[in-house]
Amino acid sequence: MLMFTGKGGVGKTTLAAATATRVAARGGKVLVVSTDPAHSLGDCLGSALCGEPREVTAPPGDARPDSGTAEVRFHAAETATRNLLDGVWGELREHLHTLLASSGIAEVEAAELTGFPGIEELLALAEVRRLATEGPWDTVIVDCGPTAETLRLLTLPEALSGYLERAFPRHRRVIRGVLAGAAGEPHTRRWDAAADALGRLAERLGALAGSLTDPRTSVRLVTTPESLVAAETRRTLTALSLHQIHVDGLLVNRMVPDPGSARGQAAAWMRTRRKEQREVVDGLRGLGLPLRTVEYSADEPAGPRMLRELGERIYGESDPLDGAERAPVIELSDEGADAWARYCLRLALPLGPDAEPELARVGDELAVTVDGRRRLIALPSVLRRCVVVDAAAGDDGLRVRFRPDPEQWMR
Repeated sequence: MLMFTGKGGVGKTTLAAATATRVAARGGKVLVVSTDPAHSLGDCLGSALCGEPREVTAPPGDARPDSGTAEVRFHAAETATRNLLDGVWGELREHLHTLLASSGIAEVEAAELTGFPGIEELLALAEVRRLATEGPWDTVIVDCGPTAETLRLLTLPEALSGYLERAFPRHRRVIRGVLAGAAGEPHTRRWDAAADALGRLAERLGALAGSLTDPRTSVRLVTTPESLVAAETRRTLTALSLHQIHVDGLLVNRMVPDPGSARGQAAAWMRTRRKEQREVVDGLRGLGLPLRTVEYSADEPAGPRMLRELGERIYGESDPLDGAERAPVIELSDEGADAWARYCLRLALPLGPDAEPELARVGDELAVTVDGRRRLIALPSVLRRCVVVDAAAGDDGLRVRFRPDPEQWMR
């Protein structure tokens, strides 16, 4: 699964669709699906899309003489979170009522649940996972919303799973004791049903979180060669890395074409603007990810044929799915028994020059905050009996050093 995101208006939908056509042209069975709350994938493809995949046909283009004459077929869909909400509500309503009734809270209506922060993103992600696992697809390309919505989409399953585990631990007897004590013995069976529902919900959230860190899933960031947009791209990369979500590359859209030897005011402006853009691109290359540039088109790339031509120009003969190799985000090293700080936990985060990471120990977890994004990282068992000595940020990420706690360490 390849997920496209970027700041609103950078062209991520167009490039996601163009990539889908190129993968399909190379023989892949492709589904491109939009989770953007403001869907524009159907407009881009010139097709009326719905929640179930529909076939799209791309005729041959003229961008490359060797592009072939055969039509390219793939499938596309747009998630309908309103319909998804109505579908799952019947299953959840009874259990939620059981949990809330004892506190005097009235039953929540389906329309009210729509406003629950993150619920639509969660349902959209669950639907993408369903489509990906149930269909015959070799590749699923996801046109996500702008970066803020996407970060919420990608981090919500892990966050909710963690909150659910804290509120209702997995151990059934603990849940049963707490719930039965709150509701009284006559309601024990109802509480058990609610506990079972919570267990199933936790499993689904865990599966969603696992699908995002699966080796077959990656994110491709779309940006434009402007300093403010590039800065947001850097922050997005850091946030995704913090949550161990792999970013396989960058697409820099809307590069000004090279005017060559042309003269005149327009050509002079293009040279100046292109130089400014190149400086931004050079800075993005410092992130160490594969980077492709996409020039402005004379015509708006809309419709399957033009998207196919755009995909050919972007990727040429290379595999559109090729990207950066995966590397571990969290690494633990042992500095030796004689070292003052015996263990070092390295978080391979691409930190910007102005980043000021914040750390806090929360029980057996380490709370890491970077650029306003916070994640609780479960510490390896050996570090749970250690205390933090110090931390330092560098080009290779964040390093946190630990030493054994004499009060807990086995002698």
